[in-house]
Amino acid sequence: MRVTVGPIMVAVLLVAGCATQPRSPAPQPQVNLSGFSAAFKQGYADGCEQAHTPAPRKDGRRFQRDGDYAAGWNDGYSICRRRSR
Repeated sequence: MRVTVGPIMVAVLLVAGCATQPRSPAPQPQVNLSGFSAAFKQGYADGCEQAHTPAPRKDGRRFQRDGDYAAGWNDGYSICRRRSR
């Protein structure tokens, strides 16, 4: 009985193609945030990331205590949501 390499390679490639891939992180926003505070930048990145999720969430405690973070989150969320439509 002789087995050819071709069908075996096809089977291996098909199985490998079904392997799960780790979820890639959300892309960083492509905007110029120079001159803004670190809290604003973090809020912007978090808001932008949440704009791509079906049920957006935010850090409520930080949102209430840090105005720069809240402003950044709101800006990032609204801008990234508009871009994804």
